[in-house]
Amino acid sequence: MANLLAIALMSLSAIAYEVLLMRLFAIIQWHHFAFMIISLALLGYGVSGVVLALNREWLMRRFERVFVANMMLFGIAAPLCFLLAQAVPFNPAEMLWTPAQWLYLCAMYLLLAIPFFFAANVIGLAFYRYKEAVSAIYMADLLGAGAGSLLIILLLFLLFPQTILSVLMLLAAGAALIVGCYGTREKTSESALWFGTPAILVIAVVLVLTNVTSLNISPYKGQNQLLRLPGSRIIERYSSPLGEISVVSSGGIPVRHAPGLSLNATAEPPEQLAVFIDADNMAAITAFDGNLTRINYLDQTTSALPYHLKRPAEVLILGAGTGSDVLQALYHAVAHIDAVELNAQVVDLVTEKYADFAGHLYARPQVSVHVNEARGYLASTGKNFDLINLSLLDGFGASAAGVYSLAENYLYTRQAIQAYLRHVKPDGFLSITRWIKVPPRDEVKLLATVIDALKQAKVENPSQQILMIRGWQTSTLLIKNGVISADEIDKAGQFSRVRSFDPVYYPGILEQDVNRFNIQQQPYLYQAMTALLGDDSRGFMAAYKFNVEPATDDKPYLFHFFKWRTLPEILSLWRGGGGVLLESGYLLLMAALLQAVAASVLLIVLPLWFCKAKLGIVQGASGHFRVLGYFFCLGLAFMFIEIAFIQKFILILHHPLYAITVVLSTFLVSAGLGSHFSPKCLGIATRSPVLLPVAGIAALCLIYVLGFDGIAGFALGIGVSSRYLLSVILIAPLGFCMGMPFPLALAKLGQTSPALIPWAWGINGCASVMSAILATLLAMQYGFTVLIMLALVLYGLAVGFFPDQVVRETSA
Repeated sequence: MANLLAIALMSLSAIAYEVLLMRLFAIIQWHHFAFMIISLALLGYGVSGVVLALNREWLMRRFERVFVANMMLFGIAAPLCFLLAQAVPFNPAEMLWTPAQWLYLCAMYLLLAIPFFFAANVIGLAFYRYKEAVSAIYMADLLGAGAGSLLIILLLFLLFPQTILSVLMLLAAGAALIVGCYGTREKTSESALWFGTPAILVIAVVLVLTNVTSLNISPYKGQNQLLRLPGSRIIERYSSPLGEISVVSSGGIPVRHAPGLSLNATAEPPEQLAVFIDADNMAAITAFDGNLTRINYLDQTTSALPYHLKRPAEVLILGAGTGSDVLQALYHAVAHIDAVELNAQVVDLVTEKYADFAGHLYARPQVSVHVNEARGYLASTGKNFDLINLSLLDGFGASAAGVYSLAENYLYTRQAIQAYLRHVKPDGFLSITRWIKVPPRDEVKLLATVIDALKQAKVENPSQQILMIRGWQTSTLLIKNGVISADEIDKAGQFSRVRSFDPVYYPGILEQDVNRFNIQQQPYLYQAMTALLGDDSRGFMAAYKFNVEPATDDKPYLFHFFKWRTLPEILSLWRGGGGVLLESGYLLLMAALLQAVAASVLLIVLPLWFCKAKLGIVQGASGHFRVLGYFFCLGLAFMFIEIAFIQKFILILHHPLYAITVVLSTFLVSAGLGSHFSPKCLGIATRSPVLLPVAGIAALCLIYVLGFDGIAGFALGIGVSSRYLLSVILIAPLGFCMGMPFPLALAKLGQTSPALIPWAWGINGCASVMSAILATLLAMQYGFTVLIMLALVLYGLAVGFFPDQVVRETSA
């Protein structure tokens, strides 16, 4: 019992460390890199299987000491390896023109896999030592992991991420003490001293390491850029699972944050405080005393356009943040403003901590603040609006560098656009402001998505409902719930001329009307708009140098533009700076996949292959190939479904970290319960014991895939707590079935060929290492539905490979 508790604690620490790494990488880089973190964790588990397979006899003779030593080594390695990984000068944006970045990525990958190697050793040793209790061990492992993924969310509300390292490592040291005091066969003072002293040393080392650990944030992030100015300093910091918030005051050179401001603007912002989330995505809290003339600069940005076409009475601001768009609406005398913001801590900055500075903006009678996600709020409200506004919900620097290409974004999909338009009153507008890039990428993809949404909604002539302008930095796209009138076109023209903005499109526009002030080599957006509205829009998208296919909830990657056929042209422009046209995020994904394959082959496959005799595989025997096929298919299929559900449930749970935590913990806990139940399947008289759970997996996946739009629509319309409960209810039966195939085969191997247990563990780990990254790649290219269907094919193959009768011929 003590050993099971220690295993659960180790799994808890390992999975919490895994999720914590995602949070840490989101801060020091631009993305959570979930696919890479999951992959490197699984690499540690896979290599562990190899080491156990090749050294099982030596390790079993020293089981208790090795068992505890790996717990303590995990406690030391986790903070130490993160500290060393931070010292690696890795920058994903430089990967194309700095070959050394590939080596840095590999070094980080291998360094961060080391702690998971030690954690996996604990589980693998227990599997081999207590073969008769495989199901109980597997359940303790998964239940502990599920608890860890929930614990990390709680800790992220209470502590800064780097501080959490000490908490998790102390839990690992606690697991070692439990085994030393209660899990050993001989309870002597000598054994207690042997186990207790190193555990105390581990605690001391962990505390020292975590106290000296600080986050080495990328120098290219906006916060570090601002902190280079004389007098700039961080005055407040807050942490939550949604991001680490920093408030920066600039004492010498004042903060001036006004995205999209006209080059001939006659006003400038008043005093501002910069606000960064994860050291980037700069926003500003603007000093406001109720004097509207002090914020008239907001009328000289592209996003002010809809207020000049029609005086809206009801406005919805999605992604209100620190209140710039709300101020803009107040300046234009809007009677009532609904401001929706997901991050409660950002709202708290404006309503509490800096309320006096912000002029109690969110407490004004015409402003109602809702802490919610955009689509969740719209699904739960019955209100309609004269104007719905989405402005610049990502930072310019990261967006331009292409590091968001891996990020799932459900705010700009076809289904999202349709949801927004359903809440726009007749003759009202949906306004979307985006950053300008040359050549255009996400603007064109957004246009394709909007036009596709209108066509899917049976709008007869989308060209009559769209209007767009651009400045030097931003563009604003308006979609009207009705036909744009000649008067509105005239007002838009006058607005643009006064501010030197360029019209991109309005009904009846001519090419000579565009590209007059902020001159580009070609009127790219005008050409894209007219082509997308024409009869051969599919041909235009196919011929375009970037992927501009409409974003959907099945492929919610607005910032994924990569096309393989464009790669040679971009590489030819490399020395001239053309590397920025290839989004570094996609390049990182490919590099991570290559290194995962290489690491899996070198560290797992080859050692197992060349040591077949030591593993008990007779020369010329072929039965082990079925074992290989079974566990390889299982490793791919399990991760494909898990990654697909994590990414799909971001829509329902609103944030990647929440989705990772809820989906991962539910899968793990329910899979643990399935593992505990799995021995009952061995007694069922079927051709294969795994046939029944695989049939359950297939049925549930098909139901969820075919009905997910309806499920998501229902989930978005209910309360937050109900949404989480519904997610657990939906995932748990699937996880329960997915928890059975692995222990069923492992138990069968324990009866007929126990020497192959570590070998099977390693093969499964090898497949999982690759599948975590491969799943993301497939989802970006083909969508989540294809990914899940491919997983079902792999489960079907696994049924045929189940190692039942053939394993006897593999035993020496």
